[in-house]
Amino acid sequence: MEASVKFRVNWSIQQDKWLPVMKRWSSMSPQERANEFPAGGRLLGRWHDMTGRTGVLIIESNDLAAVHRWIGKWNPYLDVDLTPVVDDEESAAIARQIVADNNA
Repeated sequence: MEASVKFRVNWSIQQDKWLPVMKRWSSMSPQERANEFPAGGRLLGRWHDMTGRTGVLIIESNDLAAVHRWIGKWNPYLDVDLTPVVDDEESAAIARQIVADNNA
């Protein structure tokens, strides 16, 4: 089985798309919002800046294509940046490897 990767998704909503997005988002039930992610994906957290029309979420998935398809459902409305990220323990392990690789 493929390892899961965490992704940070930053989004921004253009002013002319704001109300259509608010209509779509607010019409979704809590269950629909919780289950909108692809199979193999899991929402770790989502935060909204309602006045700035931006937000961020962290998703974990073992299927990059599924993540792209999920983003594709929102791309007509949002500008999206997708970045793989690591947590504290993962970053510490990577840092140790970098130090070793550089004989530091």
